[in-house]
Amino acid sequence: MVADTIITTQHRVWAKYIIGEKGLKERVAAYQARFDQMGEERDTHVIPVAAPGKADADLPLTSVEEVSGEGFHGYLLSVRDPKKIRLVVPLKPGRGEKVTSMVKRTGALYGVNAGGFADPNWQGNGFQPIGIVISQGKIYYNGLGNAKSTQIVGLDKNGKMIAGRYSIQELMDLGISEAVTFSPRIIVNGKGLIKNRAQGWGIAPRSVMGQKEDGTVMFLLIDGRQPGYSIGATLYDAQEIMLEHGAVIAANLDGGSSTVLVNGDGEIVNKPSAAHGERYLPTAFLVYDDPSSVEVPNVWAGLKPSDIDPGKW
Repeated sequence: MVADTIITTQHRVWAKYIIGEKGLKERVAAYQARFDQMGEERDTHVIPVAAPGKADADLPLTSVEEVSGEGFHGYLLSVRDPKKIRLVVPLKPGRGEKVTSMVKRTGALYGVNAGGFADPNWQGNGFQPIGIVISQGKIYYNGLGNAKSTQIVGLDKNGKMIAGRYSIQELMDLGISEAVTFSPRIIVNGKGLIKNRAQGWGIAPRSVMGQKEDGTVMFLLIDGRQPGYSIGATLYDAQEIMLEHGAVIAANLDGGSSTVLVNGDGEIVNKPSAAHGERYLPTAFLVYDDPSSVEVPNVWAGLKPSDIDPGKW
């Protein structure tokens, strides 16, 4: 558990002092193989496509509740209408953008961090995404190279959550609307894929996205690396919280120092663990009253690889 916890940090190499260099390589490889396997089963959940009826008109679009467990504390954001969620990217090339800035700039109700990014200097430069970025049904960034598929987390045009391993063509055929590359998927077809805490990839801050049968999307943000407040949670802990709240599908988003929940006033609700404050990120899931009115330009359009190089910022 201690080694797995270190592996989730930027100091992954230190885990070799606990399990040896060979053990570290084997552990990381085993997790990657397991994560790949967890993304293979095809999800079959179906959500209501019809617009919310009059009986739902007075229900709030969003709600936030605190969650806690052994050694951790966090928040669960619920969004009743999944079609109110958009994937937003930075406005300008460079270091990425803080979620607080994205929320204020676009008038969002809430914002949470989304996909991962290349960060060779560990300075929190979030401009080069890992894998793919899809917004409004269009591919904004494709870093797959020769890979034919990737594990994604996102939503289709009807608000159904899609997570798992897919090719770009499969995603287009499914009507994907908003998506980022990340893994693992931890719940599919109503069942948890992680058997116990020992398989939960250590203790860390977590960001997880899930969906209920009625279409409600949930974002779970668990703080960590702060003794006396919240140490963090395993992916098994996150899985169990999502199952308890009715998730039929759920997947891991970029956690660790990137985990952040921002409200409509641009205030950070949780307590991020980043040593240098809120991180600059390439993507965030934002919630709007009217998402169709929000313009999200493709910040990577027309840029050369050298313009996106994270090592020079």
